[in-house]
Amino acid sequence: MHIPQKTLNDGHRIPYIGLGTYQIRGGQGIDHVLAAIQDGYRLLDTSTNYDSEGIVGEAIRRSGIPRADFTVTSKLPGKYHHYDDALMSIQESLCRMGLDYFDLYLIHWPLPKRDLYVEAWKALITAQKLGLIRSIGVSNFEPEHLDRLNKETGVMPAVNQIEVHPAWIQESMLQANKDRNIVTEAWSPLGRGSKVLQDSAIQKIAAKYHKNTGQVILRWHVERGIVPIPKSSNLLHQRTNLAIFDFKLTSNEIEAINALSQSNGRINNQDPNEYEEFD
Repeated sequence: MHIPQKTLNDGHRIPYIGLGTYQIRGGQGIDHVLAAIQDGYRLLDTSTNYDSEGIVGEAIRRSGIPRADFTVTSKLPGKYHHYDDALMSIQESLCRMGLDYFDLYLIHWPLPKRDLYVEAWKALITAQKLGLIRSIGVSNFEPEHLDRLNKETGVMPAVNQIEVHPAWIQESMLQANKDRNIVTEAWSPLGRGSKVLQDSAIQKIAAKYHKNTGQVILRWHVERGIVPIPKSSNLLHQRTNLAIFDFKLTSNEIEAINALSQSNGRINNQDPNEYEEFD
């Protein structure tokens, strides 16, 4: 299966869809990730806080597919935002995964109340220079956080992974990322169990293209320039989530999905300016 790629501001390229591994753990998790790899996933997204780094690394090894064919992402937890801690955490994560480098590594949350994200960013820059990371980015960062990173280090993130789904379309944040030449990735792109998959407007679009509603939503992300990172341990859903590159939505259909946005559409109301990551 051919999956298009998107070019980052540092020249590296990533697949236009990835596999999220939140809550995918243990021996069964290895099987789920391995099945996803066999179906064609090459962008694998994990995090120290997901407790899935080890199984992702093991699935890569068992796949028999060359390491260079994968784009492996992990994320720095909030308790390691101090410079030295961040560098050690990155190295520990690589050892846990059995890898020599990350293709993409993100600061998981800005945690502005702690005010250490610039220090963490400097550690990622160092790790990149050491060859431990190819592309560096962030997750859940707001425009003011992005601008501060650039102002204090001269380095703008390549990626900002944020919450985006039909109930929370993030139009202004998408534009903010675009204005800064940052690629947007979407976590929980299907809304994490929300009712949007049963929405009649999306069902109507799905029927037109002979697709399911999840595929329509993932295509909606791609049409907006977003790299979606859907998580699923259902093997059928993993496979169908990849089948989104053989149709296109009209501008009216995109607007119809945009119209589903809600003023309080965030999952668990996780505001990046207020959210405090558990240690």
